[in-house]
Amino acid sequence: MAEIWPWVVFNGFVLAMLALDLFVFHREAHRVRLREAAVWSVVWIALALSFCAGIYSIQGPEAGTQFLTGYLLEKALSVDNIFVFVLIFGYFRVPPQFQHRVLFWGILGALVMRGTMIAAGAFLVSRFHWILYLFGGFLVVTGLRMATQSEHHIELEANPVLRLLKRIVPVSKTYEGSHFFVRRETSPGRMQLLATPLFVVLVLIETTDLVFAVDSIPAVFAITTDPFIVYTSNIFAILGLRSLYFLLAGVVHRFHFLKLGLSAVLVLVGVKMLIADIVEVPIGLSLGVIALIITASIVASMIWPKERDEHDPLMAAHDALKPRPDHTPAPVNGDEDERGGSESPA
Repeated sequence: MAEIWPWVVFNGFVLAMLALDLFVFHREAHRVRLREAAVWSVVWIALALSFCAGIYSIQGPEAGTQFLTGYLLEKALSVDNIFVFVLIFGYFRVPPQFQHRVLFWGILGALVMRGTMIAAGAFLVSRFHWILYLFGGFLVVTGLRMATQSEHHIELEANPVLRLLKRIVPVSKTYEGSHFFVRRETSPGRMQLLATPLFVVLVLIETTDLVFAVDSIPAVFAITTDPFIVYTSNIFAILGLRSLYFLLAGVVHRFHFLKLGLSAVLVLVGVKMLIADIVEVPIGLSLGVIALIITASIVASMIWPKERDEHDPLMAAHDALKPRPDHTPAPVNGDEDERGGSESPA
């Protein structure tokens, strides 16, 4: 029974922080400025480090270092989410004041999905040790594939989730404030429920995070198989993802070597899992190597900046996110002419 309380207390803290964020600091939709994003980034990092100190003092140095390594690993891998967030928000031209709302509900859904996946992973690892070898091989393949991809690009027009969503529920042509759904009078006396483009963006954010979780969660199991440390390090990284997005969205396209650094981290973590029964890699060494690779990739991006490429999808998305007089979304109903369409709320 005593083992349940850490989970209850931690999840209660997470829900309290999310409620504080939504109902106090972001009660009114507004554009998140750089200063606000920086403050919240510091807050989430400070909370994570404070929690790490608590783990260190209660469970010992080994557990504390495992949490810190897992957190750093998840934090680094979450930057890849930001690349995709920029692409999605840029493609749909999401108004800046509504981006936080999408990320809030998207990350709330991600917490549930990742918690479920971590629980399933911990169950499998505790009963089938060979699952770790599958995780390790998967991470090596994923890292190599990431290194060989020439650029960040997603085919939103052909996205199967988007196609399925359009078949299930009709989508309005314009944003309706911060609403995900709106009712329209399609014929005299008949009201129809329509999803707004903001809901389409939310669904895409959720599905892309699910794809990233398939990579990142096995990576943390290479650091530790303690489900509580895997879960808490993952959740702290995700909670800070919103502020990190607003902090880096304007410059993330400049970190062109970061993807190569993340791929190297995934390969090394995968190899660590594959040789765990033969060679025991100290957790402190893992922490140092991961930190070194990520730092080196960021520094290299600054020393050797990438030339501006108008055909770069990240650059195009970055330009699309700049303030515009109109916030007409990209077409979601398969008709290019709908870019200029407009409807008034019911």
